Amino acid sequence: MLHKLRQSILGQRLLAPGERVAIAVSGGADSVALLRGLLELRRELGVVLSVAHFHHGIRGTDADADQQFVSGLAAQYDLEFHLGSGNAPDYAREEKVSLETAARNLRHQFFATLITEHRADKIATAHTLDDQAETVLMRVIRGAGTRGLAGIAPLHEQKHLIRPLLDISRREIEDYLRSLRQPWREDLTNQDLSHTRNKVRRRLLPLLEEFNPEIRGTLGEIAEIARGEAEYWKKQREPVLERLVQRGKPSRSGRSSSGKAGEIRSVDLAGLLALPLALQRELLHALGKQIGLPLEFRHIEALIALAREGKRGKPVQLPGNWSACSSFRELQIQPPSSGETPDYEFCLPLPGEVRVAPAGSVIRAKVVNIGMRAGTEYNSTLLLDRSLLRPELVVRNWRPGDRFFPVHTHSPRKVKELLQPDRIGHAISAAERHSWPVVVSGGEIVWMRGFPVAANYAHRKGDAVLIEEVRTEE
Repeated sequence: MLHKLRQSILGQRLLAPGERVAIAVSGGADSVALLRGLLELRRELGVVLSVAHFHHGIRGTDADADQQFVSGLAAQYDLEFHLGSGNAPDYAREEKVSLETAARNLRHQFFATLITEHRADKIATAHTLDDQAETVLMRVIRGAGTRGLAGIAPLHEQKHLIRPLLDISRREIEDYLRSLRQPWREDLTNQDLSHTRNKVRRRLLPLLEEFNPEIRGTLGEIAEIARGEAEYWKKQREPVLERLVQRGKPSRSGRSSSGKAGEIRSVDLAGLLALPLALQRELLHALGKQIGLPLEFRHIEALIALAREGKRGKPVQLPGNWSACSSFRELQIQPPSSGETPDYEFCLPLPGEVRVAPAGSVIRAKVVNIGMRAGTEYNSTLLLDRSLLRPELVVRNWRPGDRFFPVHTHSPRKVKELLQPDRIGHAISAAERHSWPVVVSGGEIVWMRGFPVAANYAHRKGDAVLIEEVRTEE
């Protein structure tokens, strides 16, 4: 393991002599192995090590024991110990996000503080080859393109994060720790198969190993290839995007970009068609992302076909009631006309999931057996009462006249009012606004992106239902 760790750090230039590295240690095998490995290499690398641990305010006494274990490790090796803490359930409730997202956001805020306060130059996290393989598989299942296949990057420059264990399997890590007789902590939530990652880890990967015993390494190689290609295409597309795409449409006075016309994006046809096919796809994908339009592969192929046909081609319908038409010189991508609403509707089994392309996401309904974990493992404002729901739910875009009554509010409000920037915390594009998803049971909205569940359907007793939205990556 040490040889691979050394190769990863030196080969990818993750660390430089003299840097102060805070190792994010949860107490699990992966992070403990990263700590022990860097301790053995620190003289050779010329770095200064410290330990960072974040207490998320969940898992009760188990989390307290994790903190004590990690602080003991730091003391054992005479390392500075950085302790952060937060209340992930409260944060999830206030920010209207899942508990997992809340925990990650709080943890990364803590890491950012260590950097901005100059207590560390880099944060080392213990993502492994297994984590990489699981991430790639999850993105394949959700329909990701090459960007999604790039998985987890070994270096995140903006956040000063390094992940030097991405070439090392969990099995190698545990063998290494056993050779040192180094104990670690087990997180029992990793056994919970209601989480997709745990299901991929414990069911799907072992099944794939029957076909390819080295499947983890294969998926890791795919991620590395995809990451390199994604970096290349990003450098290629940015200057082309700036050169070929304009806001607005031609007019007698030059180019009209005021009012509704300002939302139109016009692509120079000759310039687009002169590009290699891969770069055409990259440019159109980046343009869609720029204007908040979730373009799938089929949409991009339809746009390219329209560009080839020119003015003879029929207009193309895009998500959120956007459309595209072609003139002699330009491919124009246009927002919905006034009064139009995107119209989509999908069945959502309970439990089950559905891909909602117009919203750019997968929406999942999970049945949760609360038991004794209420208030600790899950944010109660995000839980629905299964006994009050229909066996099959409906995911659709909101419609004019829709009303929603979230938990902890005084009365139902029009969805149109709830989508104002001051309520959701940021401005949204016309396309995203039109395609904003809701989940309906028996004709009533029980869930809406970015808000707590409906008050009349909130969990009271028995099994609960957790609605999760996972944004897809093209």
